Amino acid sequence: MLERVHLEILREVDRRGTLTAAAESLHLTQSALSHTIAKFERLAGVSLWLREGRSLRLTEAGEYLLAMGERMLPQFETAEAFLSQYAVGERGTLRIGMECHPCYQWLLKVVSRYLGDWPDVDVDVKQKFRFGGMGALFNYEIDLVVTPDPLQMKGISFLPVFDYEQVLVVGRGHALANRETVEPADLMNETLITYPVEPARLDIFALFLAPAGVMPRRHKTLESTDIMLEMVAAGRGVAALPRWLVLEYASRMAIVPVRLGKEGIHKQIHLGRRDSDAEPAYLKAFIELARSLPVEEAPIA
Repeated sequence: MLERVHLEILREVDRRGTLTAAAESLHLTQSALSHTIAKFERLAGVSLWLREGRSLRLTEAGEYLLAMGERMLPQFETAEAFLSQYAVGERGTLRIGMECHPCYQWLLKVVSRYLGDWPDVDVDVKQKFRFGGMGALFNYEIDLVVTPDPLQMKGISFLPVFDYEQVLVVGRGHALANRETVEPADLMNETLITYPVEPARLDIFALFLAPAGVMPRRHKTLESTDIMLEMVAAGRGVAALPRWLVLEYASRMAIVPVRLGKEGIHKQIHLGRRDSDAEPAYLKAFIELARSLPVEEAPIA
């Protein structure tokens, strides 16, 4: 009774907003789409949506099937993509999920080399997930996840790629710029600028401020690394980023890194992948290339 097309219709209506747009996306007429859903509703004895003027509102049954479709359809699409790749050779799209905002500069270097080696493979980088990065990997929305915080899950394995140190970034004229290290209390009167991630998942909070029971005077979020560091250079706040990234920007911006605590905060970037997959050669090649291009960090003086 329940067919794949029913899930696809619900997903497209949710994405496109109207029956007309959903029908065009699925290469159906609007009448065929409406007939398909009406027949299913009649057989199932439930309504999937209600009309409210020109808009549609999903019923509880519709919401349930939409959620199921969001989980199941990517798996169908992944299976079809793999079959297509097997049919024509090593072709496809490598989908990479990012749980490390500042890792884009490193990823760009890897992708630049990779695309030259694999001209028939495209790369798609995703950052926002409906179910989170690990959920996206587990539900076949992505093939690899780049993360500094591997979450142990059955069927998922992680490979370390490179080590790095998380440091405080301050402007060259900042009162903390000449310090070798800073302590949590030093940030009580500061504006801390971070990426738009919940504080519990940010190292500066989870590993440095929260254990000491300290909060900054103000917490501001920005998506752009460049704007964040321009703000820091202008004395509008401080940030916490990988030292290797700070050193790249320090050659053209008035910023300096300062160690967080006497021991520093040391992390690793990992690549997460599904254990059950018969990995195509192009995915293995990306992992090997990523691990062969480590980020080098000079020691802090």
